[in-house]
Amino acid sequence: MKTLLVSAALAASMILPAAATAQAVPGAVVAVVDLDKVTAECTACKTAAAALRSQVTNLQNRQQALVAPLQTEQKSIQTAIDALQGKEPDAALKSRATAFQTKYQQAQEEVARSEQQIQRNQAYINQQVRDKLGPIYQQVMQRRGANIMVDVGTTLAASSNVEVTNDVLAALNAAMPTIQTQAPAAAAQPSRKQPQGR
Repeated sequence: MKTLLVSAALAASMILPAAATAQAVPGAVVAVVDLDKVTAECTACKTAAAALRSQVTNLQNRQQALVAPLQTEQKSIQTAIDALQGKEPDAALKSRATAFQTKYQQAQEEVARSEQQIQRNQAYINQQVRDKLGPIYQQVMQRRGANIMVDVGTTLAASSNVEVTNDVLAALNAAMPTIQTQAPAAAAQPSRKQPQGR
């Protein structure tokens, strides 16, 4: 029995160290990147940001161009209604009011479509940057010997020797000289067929 216990203990001592080394995780080598700085300072990102600002300015100008005549028409209709002093408006005034409501709704729809397009453009730009950054992170980590990369915003403190922002920025500028600022057209919604009655 004593021999059996000694041989079991010997076998266990040989197995346990092997199991422990198989489960060992390498030490963390962390790299820190300032993603806000990368996306703000990359050459293509600056160009895309300027294009988006231009799109927003154009939308604001268009919105003002739509609103000015509508406000004038609204005031004119309201003046005519006030002049009636509670009497029923005639057909011509009702027609003007209906036409005004139609124009107002069309203007709102146009502005909403433009806002949605700008949002799609922003999302498309962000997607292009994210798609390029994934492989760049891996390349920079490999080159610098890191096995973890974190954004500077998630750290409390970091040494400057783990900072890789300039490496990531240089690689992004090389990999992405331009960005498409117009998202592809939105997919058309499939039309629903109405069931046929019998």
